[in-house]
Amino acid sequence: MEYNAGMTSLAGTVLCLTMNPSVDVSTHTDRVVPADKLRCGPAGRDAGGGGLNVASVVHRLGGHSSAIYPAGGAAGHWLTQHFERVGLPARALSIAQDTRENFTVQALDTGAEYRFVLPGPTLTEGEWQACLDAVNTWPDPLALVVASGSLPPGAPADFYARLAHAARQRGVRLVLDSSGPALAAALQAGVYLVKPNLRELRELTGMPLETPTDWRAAAQALIDRDQTEVVALTLGANGALLLSRSGAWQAEALPVEVASSVGAGDSFVGALVWALQQGRSLPEAFGWAMAAGSAALLTPGTGLCLPQDVHRLQPLVQVIAA
Repeated sequence: MEYNAGMTSLAGTVLCLTMNPSVDVSTHTDRVVPADKLRCGPAGRDAGGGGLNVASVVHRLGGHSSAIYPAGGAAGHWLTQHFERVGLPARALSIAQDTRENFTVQALDTGAEYRFVLPGPTLTEGEWQACLDAVNTWPDPLALVVASGSLPPGAPADFYARLAHAARQRGVRLVLDSSGPALAAALQAGVYLVKPNLRELRELTGMPLETPTDWRAAAQALIDRDQTEVVALTLGANGALLLSRSGAWQAEALPVEVASSVGAGDSFVGALVWALQQGRSLPEAFGWAMAAGSAALLTPGTGLCLPQDVHRLQPLVQVIAA
């Protein structure tokens, strides 16, 4: 069953799973050159990892969300304290190795961002299985399950496929934002909604996808093969495309001044599932997602969208039938 304009809000929590969380450190320096010591400004820290970001956006917008993530070491402890401070319900599952730290550096002379992403800890079978079990046994009613981000070393490539089966057995829809073999395996199992960007869709199909016609055909094929019910294809400066079994919509990117592109995709997904939780139709939810993705571009470093920016930009988004 698809969402429609007549639906009321969905009872339950948006449960967000992040298998490879991080503490994201951001700073700036005058310029980036090899060999020299690069003197940086003060460091900012944010919780990182797709599912954690999605849960945070839903929470910021006033929805009900919870997060599950494996955590170890000092960085894992920082994440736990962070979510306690912001009041986001979160369950950290203890692992032996340390949670990773990523860092982003902006060169002030050019404005360019340099993003350094570490692989993350290696999970044992018992550790990644505990994450699946936590979803299976979550005690509260669930509106949606969201899995977002990369898989850490040690997790099997079909982890998200296993999650899709578990969600289906529980009668809950799965929203997935991932890439590579993990995405391909999950689509074979079937999900409710998938959000690739154009690069990820090209990798998935093995095709160049050079024209808007190609983009739409590739996304539609996922629906036609019953691999997903909805595709939200983000296209960067070209906006985004949303397809479902009942229609297709497109929206142009809003002209905003970009402070940082970090977190835009996760803000898009967060606002999308928040709007669906509120009972919005797919095209309405798409409009909120576009506003949140644009709002994230306004925040420096690794910050996510701010609610006031989302609400200010949402009326400016034009969603049209494609």
